[in-house]
Amino acid sequence: MIDPRRRSFLRGRIAQAAPAVQRPPWALPQARFNQQCDRCRACVQACPHGVLRLGDGGFPEMDFSRRGCDFCGACERACKPRALDRAAAPHVAAWPLWQAQVAPHCLALNKVECRICADACDARAIRFKPAPGGISRMQLDPAACTACGDCVSVCPAGAIAMAARATA
Repeated sequence: MIDPRRRSFLRGRIAQAAPAVQRPPWALPQARFNQQCDRCRACVQACPHGVLRLGDGGFPEMDFSRRGCDFCGACERACKPRALDRAAAPHVAAWPLWQAQVAPHCLALNKVECRICADACDARAIRFKPAPGGISRMQLDPAACTACGDCVSVCPAGAIAMAARATA
């Protein structure tokens, strides 16, 4: 198995930590995931929506550029080494450590009427609060966000991404 820190060192990125990536739903904690995952690609091939791709080192990661994840579970069922395991995961949510993050260039934040992300959000984590005499204001409820990525691909400004949740 390849240690991501060593890979960064060999690429001349000594001071930078390996970037965090969003693994498939119900992935074990990163260290255990790296041990269990044999990089067989079965989860990537099983994904009916094509939101999984092979990332750095051949490990699967999420790619919300075309659409979001509907938590169908096909990737988990295809994972024979059980690196994706809903029953063994130490959390109920598929991605407890991730949430949507909205960048400052969001159209709604810049007083341009746009609600596409809220329309795509089944969890209703993104809502718009009416503003008297103006453009409705976006509100993101981090607790309601499932990190499914449905809002990422539909954003015309490319202002939404999944990011690690802030830990308190």
